[in-house]
Amino acid sequence: MKSFLFFLLILSFSIGCRTTKVASSKDNTLDNITSNDTVRIANDDLEYEIIIFEPGFQAWLASTARPEGYYSQSYLENRNIIYVNEWNNRVLQPQRFNPNLYEMQIDYQQGIDYGYEVNYKLYNYFIYFQLRYKQQLAGFVPRI
Repeated sequence: MKSFLFFLLILSFSIGCRTTKVASSKDNTLDNITSNDTVRIANDDLEYEIIIFEPGFQAWLASTARPEGYYSQSYLENRNIIYVNEWNNRVLQPQRFNPNLYEMQIDYQQGIDYGYEVNYKLYNYFIYFQLRYKQQLAGFVPRI
């Protein structure tokens, strides 16, 4: 009887110490897509450039965000001013806000026509950022 219990103990131990499963190539492909997710917005005439290095943002923009043309440019500009001001305030307060989230200031000035595409992508980045990191940049809850 003791040898049988000893055998069961050894068997359960060997089953419990199995090696881990190797991730499938499908999982690795998804990781590569989201880790290489970079959005570049540039206009040589105005000499500005926005580069967003955020895994998953491009996929979120294509699948979840409202389509281009849904918001007016003035709506996007007004919201972006509010979000940029709050963002820059948080960058300047690293003791209060996570400096890993708010790394650098955004130079976005009211009165400059950045075009619809820049305003659209910047606005949606702020929405994505707030939803992903559970932050609230303004006095209203971010919505899609």
